[in-house]
Amino acid sequence: MELKGKQIYGYDFQRQKPLLNYIVDFYCNELELVIELDGYSHQFEEVVIKDENKEVELKKLGLTILRFDDDEVMNDMNNVFRTIEQYIIGFRNRK
Repeated sequence: MELKGKQIYGYDFQRQKPLLNYIVDFYCNELELVIELDGYSHQFEEVVIKDENKEVELKKLGLTILRFDDDEVMNDMNNVFRTIEQYIIGFRNRK
């Protein structure tokens, strides 16, 4: 299963989507969802602070941010997709 090609419940995820003054890793307008992938650079304090500011601004738009680190993506992709699927199920139940 992948985020591209509407393979998760038919939802379209855009990669490297500009939002406000930021670029998010993945964005689904229908789900009001941002997915961020944190690599090595996210260990540095300045990057963490930028991420926190980005998250605050995106949440003001009513968006939910799911954040995964590279280790999760590389070694536990099933759990990453399960987390995304759980969000989608909860989102559908709210609507």
